[in-house]
Amino acid sequence: MDVPLEDEDREALDALTNAPPHRKAHSYSQQLRSNTGNHKRHHIQLRKHSLDEDQIPKNMDRYYDSDEEDFYPYATGSAAGESLAGVVPHDHLSQRLDQSLSMNGCDELRQPLPEFIANGGGGNGIFKVPVRAAVHPARPTCLELRPHPLRETQVGKFLRTIACTDTQLWAGQESGVRVWNLSDAYEAGIGIGGRARRGDEYAAPFYESANTSPALCLMVDLGSKLVWSGHKDGKIRSWKMDQPLDDTPFKEGLSWQAHRGPVLSMVMSLCGDLWSGSEGGVLKIWPWEAIEKSLSLSPEERHMAALLVERSFIDLRSQVTVNGVCNISSSDVKSLLSDKVRAKVWAAGSLSFSLWDARTRELLKVYNVDGQIENRVDMSSMQDQAVEDEMNIKFVSKSKKEKSQGSSFLQRSRNAIMGAADAVRRVATKGTGAFVEDSKRTETLVVTVDGMVWSGCSNGLLVQWDGNGNRLQDFHHHPCAVQSFCTYGSRIWVGYVSGMVQVLDLEGNLIAGWVAHSSPVIKLVVGAGYVFSLAIHGGIRGWNITSPGPIDNILRSELAGKEQLYTRRENVKILVGTWNVGQGRASHDSLMSWLGSTVSDVGIVVVGLQEVEMGAGFLAMSAAKETVGLEGSSIGQWWQDTIGKTLDEGSTFERVGSRQLAGLLIAIWVRKDLRTHVGDLDVAAVACGLGRAIGNKGGVGLRLRVHDRIMCFVNCHLAAHLEAVNRRNADFDHIFRTMVFSRSSHLSNSPAGMMLYLFLSCSLAFSTYLFWLLYSSGLSLVFSLAAGVSSAVQMPRGTNIPVINPEEGKPDLAEADMVTFFGDFNYRLFGISYDEARDFVSQRCFDWLREKDQLRAEMKAGKVFQGMREGLIRFPPTYKFERGKAGLGGYDSGEKKRIPAWCDRILYRDNRPASAPECSLEVPCSVFNFTVGLIVGLFPVCLSCSVSRLILFDRYEACMDVTESDHKPVRCKLNVEIAHVDRSVRRLEFGKIIKSNDQIRSLLENFCYVPETVVNTNSIILQNQDASTLRINNKSGKDKAVFRIVCEGQSTVKEDEQASDYRPRGSFGFPHWLEVTPAAGIIKPDQFVEVSVHHEESRTLEDFVDGIPQSWWNEDTRDKEVILLVNIQGSCSTMTRSHRVVVRHCFSAKTARVDPKNKRTQGSSHHRPGLRPVDSASDMADELQNLCGP
Repeated sequence: MDVPLEDEDREALDALTNAPPHRKAHSYSQQLRSNTGNHKRHHIQLRKHSLDEDQIPKNMDRYYDSDEEDFYPYATGSAAGESLAGVVPHDHLSQRLDQSLSMNGCDELRQPLPEFIANGGGGNGIFKVPVRAAVHPARPTCLELRPHPLRETQVGKFLRTIACTDTQLWAGQESGVRVWNLSDAYEAGIGIGGRARRGDEYAAPFYESANTSPALCLMVDLGSKLVWSGHKDGKIRSWKMDQPLDDTPFKEGLSWQAHRGPVLSMVMSLCGDLWSGSEGGVLKIWPWEAIEKSLSLSPEERHMAALLVERSFIDLRSQVTVNGVCNISSSDVKSLLSDKVRAKVWAAGSLSFSLWDARTRELLKVYNVDGQIENRVDMSSMQDQAVEDEMNIKFVSKSKKEKSQGSSFLQRSRNAIMGAADAVRRVATKGTGAFVEDSKRTETLVVTVDGMVWSGCSNGLLVQWDGNGNRLQDFHHHPCAVQSFCTYGSRIWVGYVSGMVQVLDLEGNLIAGWVAHSSPVIKLVVGAGYVFSLAIHGGIRGWNITSPGPIDNILRSELAGKEQLYTRRENVKILVGTWNVGQGRASHDSLMSWLGSTVSDVGIVVVGLQEVEMGAGFLAMSAAKETVGLEGSSIGQWWQDTIGKTLDEGSTFERVGSRQLAGLLIAIWVRKDLRTHVGDLDVAAVACGLGRAIGNKGGVGLRLRVHDRIMCFVNCHLAAHLEAVNRRNADFDHIFRTMVFSRSSHLSNSPAGMMLYLFLSCSLAFSTYLFWLLYSSGLSLVFSLAAGVSSAVQMPRGTNIPVINPEEGKPDLAEADMVTFFGDFNYRLFGISYDEARDFVSQRCFDWLREKDQLRAEMKAGKVFQGMREGLIRFPPTYKFERGKAGLGGYDSGEKKRIPAWCDRILYRDNRPASAPECSLEVPCSVFNFTVGLIVGLFPVCLSCSVSRLILFDRYEACMDVTESDHKPVRCKLNVEIAHVDRSVRRLEFGKIIKSNDQIRSLLENFCYVPETVVNTNSIILQNQDASTLRINNKSGKDKAVFRIVCEGQSTVKEDEQASDYRPRGSFGFPHWLEVTPAAGIIKPDQFVEVSVHHEESRTLEDFVDGIPQSWWNEDTRDKEVILLVNIQGSCSTMTRSHRVVVRHCFSAKTARVDPKNKRTQGSSHHRPGLRPVDSASDMADELQNLCGP
């Protein structure tokens, strides 16, 4: 039962002041001076902690944060520091507060509290405060086609891939495809209330298809003016390019069932055949003749068209399978690449490649990622058996070995527990399909204009191969996994899992690099003068093809000058509460006193609890559950539900997320009218208990975006006992450095999670009692046991995205705009006795007590919570109380008589550099009673002109009337004014600058330079198997010329010697009878290249099955004519010029013959590559631009 406060205590609490009464303070200070030498030594130790002197670095370098968002420019650090450290007149401050509060709509004027600022942050190492700017100063200025949407808004609509032409950008999503007309790329978004759903309000205008199965890959076919998409349901679908679109979802064209599993990759070969790859190493070819015939059928004949294509496929895997043994890998075909220089197709699995002839469809070579030729067999069953054998060894062999050695009972028990935990970990990874991935696995491929093939690996390695599959050299410019490639001219663009984008030359030298997104860059494509990057969160950005360069500097300067046009400020009030509940439960009245009574004007409520549930058995089971991604408990759920009822969850607030680690629990609620601007919730947990593995001590965190700003909240329970100061400091440092946020897996709600939990319970139930024995004995063996699962506890859970090692860069917490630490930090009062502390509390001498606070001393010395801030403490110590006893008389009066202490604290860090800490006692606090400022997005300038700050309206306070625990709950209300960018308006301004700026226009004209080239002929006649030479001469004396040859179309010559309409093949492929070698390359200044144009013999074999010809390369006896386009670019130019060459083949019946050796291949294709420097999307974009050239 709650005991009410006595009247005397209530009056004392209501009348708390910052300084003790003059008389009592004087008498007590005299008493301290006359005390024993022991007390004097404590006083000297206090001065060693630099409580009266600030050690703040004056020169702090700026760090431009790597987060993807854009921010506003800050005032100079010196100006900000002087304004905060100087004396602010009280009347002037009141005037500014009136203005600020009236802006924020506050009806009541409350005096804000001053704050204490820790040393050691703001400008040093991992504690360096991230600097924000209106336009990011450390990367090229980008076109933000689709701003980063909140994850919650993309359910069922996540973008998987993109492809680009010169006029459109296509994206494959979970419900079909969408398309942007690049002519509308600079237009404003539809906005809230428009036809766009939540998450796309600020994206450039786009159009969506009718709902389909998730689109996994896209390919642009400029020859047929189609975009091909591969889907999860195994279908391949076509979509018409540049068709008129409206708000009605557009529909697919030709589609057919290509695979039983998902279509993972597609490519058009040299001759226009469509190659597709799926799971299990399945690789199929769809001949262009069948596709062309199907496309010519009417919509009413769509079923027949699909059937025609479905029956035309060539199964390459079955062709290379002999006696049940397949020569190629059974791993998924992750990437397909068409090498049109050498008429080959590369198929990449995770750890191997297969190289195919694009014309004969024959397997040329199979080799691993190290370039070693190998004969592949299916090893999946052998791997499964190896896993089972290894598990049996863990359970049986090892225990027998230990038993033979006569080990002790404790040692054998430890081995059994470790074996069980290892088995659980293996079963968990196998059950969720997440086997440990080899660091050498191939992620993506690209072919450059010089004919080299590049592969990107999961360890960040870039491997250069020649066209025959020989490994040439390796490059390592970034430690994270490569996710995407594209190439344009003489440059290679690389996207990494860290969000980094790098630009290389053709020799592999690093030209530039920057953080393009805050999440993995999963696709890069080229079109319309931009390189578009797709991040895994769905954001799309366009980077000028010339970046980095002078255009970026002009754009950055111009956009920064217009920041007021797209500046938006939002005010959010946040209530943070912390309570060590001591394994108890709270009444409704207590929760109302702590939280419910102060949330009427709050938008976000964050609650952290400690010691929700404890005990050796619970801690052991909790640690084991963490190894398989399980969390939570029934008591933790009770607390969330009960607090939710207090906050009127459902009608007023919405619970956004939570995370529990043993006895630590953090949860967050958001007001419903703010919910649309809050999302991307990630969770994290770091154990600091025994062996850094047990969750009796540690931290749990939540990270979320609020109006495009990143906020992190961390609930901590640090090491206990008065003397364990260094251990508490180390706990904080461990949490700050190793906390890695990831999406919550919700594994416990899935069937796989229930199976894992059942297995876990059965395998570890016997160890609970043993763990209790070890825990009670205090043996060092416990630490070695705990270390066995520590790595799993700290692993990010619920994500299949590779995560950067936090030690390789800045920690996740260092990247946030706002960080709040709260919880039971366990810092005590030192150099003071129990009776003295009680006397200080009764006299309300909190200034003097703060001088004895361990946390304040350590923060002052820069040893912990570096650069963080805390409101001035004006409430009594919150520990330790007797349960059920209200008032200040409830402090521990038992045998131990623990000294009262401020164990429960709330600290925060914003984007301001660390400035002067709270004033000393010699200076009246009223002079330094400036507003506590949290400016997310802006540096605080002098208070006379700043209107963005955080104000502690209801004071940083404890709820002394709550008696269910030996700790008192603490709360802090923060008023945060957030500055953010209106992406739609900024995109408009970006477009205006691009179109109107004379300097940019002049620079773009310079990049249109194309070297002068001469082609020796514009007409070639071939007969029989003749070969002719096409010479391309680079007349430029200063720049290399990049050439690519494609086939614009083929026609049949009529009897009157006139050619009929020219029909292009897929992706402007070459006809079967024509071979062009090489079809792409680089010509040095004043040099030339000779291209062989060769007539290949024509095959006339015809075999029919069910009336369908199995050879789609049937040739008639009429003369044929093709138009070759020789496309020329400079090494860095954005313009293309074309030479047209007419090639006519005069038929001779003597050349037609049947070649029985090739009968089993169902045909042959004779081609050489067209213009293709990058992946299919960007290559086809180049070709279309070439067609529009002179």
